[in-house]
Amino acid sequence: MAAGLVISAPASGVGKTTVTLALARAWRNRGLNVQCFKSGPDYIDPAFHAAATGRASVNVDSWAMDRGAISHLVSRGADADVVLAEGSMGLFDGVAARGVSGTGATADIAELLGWPVVLVIDPSGQAQTAAAIAAGLRDYRPGVRLAGVVLNRVASPRHEDLVRRALNDAGIAVFGALPRHAEISLPKRHLGLVQAEEQGEIGKLIDEAARFVAEHVDLDAVLRSAASWTPQPAANGLNVTPPGQRIALARDAAFSFVYPHMLEAWRGAGAEISTFSPLADEAPDASADVCWLPGGYPELHAGKIAANARFRSGLRAFAETRPVHGECGGYMVLGTALTDADGVRHEMTGLLGLETSFAKRRMHLGYRLAELAAPMPGHRSGARLRGHEFHYSTILAQPDMPLAVVHDATGAVIAETGSQRGHATGTFFHLIAEDR
Repeated sequence: MAAGLVISAPASGVGKTTVTLALARAWRNRGLNVQCFKSGPDYIDPAFHAAATGRASVNVDSWAMDRGAISHLVSRGADADVVLAEGSMGLFDGVAARGVSGTGATADIAELLGWPVVLVIDPSGQAQTAAAIAAGLRDYRPGVRLAGVVLNRVASPRHEDLVRRALNDAGIAVFGALPRHAEISLPKRHLGLVQAEEQGEIGKLIDEAARFVAEHVDLDAVLRSAASWTPQPAANGLNVTPPGQRIALARDAAFSFVYPHMLEAWRGAGAEISTFSPLADEAPDASADVCWLPGGYPELHAGKIAANARFRSGLRAFAETRPVHGECGGYMVLGTALTDADGVRHEMTGLLGLETSFAKRRMHLGYRLAELAAPMPGHRSGARLRGHEFHYSTILAQPDMPLAVVHDATGAVIAETGSQRGHATGTFFHLIAEDR
């Protein structure tokens, strides 16, 4: 029987990921089996979880997934001693309109699983007000139970004492207080943290975070606050159809944003995945029956992609007879050209007419519900796909036939329709699940 906890916060940027990684590694160092999950659509954190625990982590998302899919994914923690679900944004932050089983809020996952919440609170510039915030979160929604708090970035012993006293008066347990410690902060870039696979020192950073947290947080008390949990058998799993029997998947520093649960579902359905690196000038496996280009950071490598003739010619030859699909950055590479942040225009593969630019940054962020106007690999025309879009590019041209009618989480139709031409298709959103 595992012990389940949700790690959340009042807002983004207060240290949820660092505390989650530190707790996971600290308990692993004690010989416990730790399983992590990520609540919400964040692409990057699951790889950090895997680095901390030695076990693959996946996303669970109440806006895009039904209860059966969430239960199916979480059941992978059945053999663990501790299961941690790291939240996104603030505890109750989601979209205005309910999705499949919730609004995408971390609180949805906490209530659905029955796991108590450990709040990470940054009381910088506050004292007793931090307790008022914690008490408000505790009482905001019946069914969501607060286990206690970890204070982060405490300025001084006097500051800690003021906050602790106020929290104790409010009846809220304080598991520990972390003084400011810049050495364990994780590098960031415009889409969030720099990915785990790009950081050669990630193991040392997590070890240092674990040592630091173990020194200042009562790990035993946190563990005692967890809910005893046995996964309930899911009536159904993920509604995912592989895009083909043998999938050529672009995989390197430019093409790295792919949801782990999607790859697992493809493999679970019997598909084989072979990876290739466009940055190493590799072409997709000629024996594959579909090619998939996930998102990532093609804008950081646009010059190299444009210069890699073997990759470009190989992909074009593949697309003459078989489907090729791109998500977000992969979609941009299937297009005609990409202009980088310095205003330099780079020729892409030209399988679609899309042209994008990072010279004038414009953020596109949010859940997407798409009804396909034409089939794409693994999904029929008319299918309703749920996904998430996050990029800073501007569309200069999107001249091909639209792939889908795409709505945001409020139901508004958006311009990022995706494209189809010949055997090539592309979307700006990253696929999470198909509606049943």
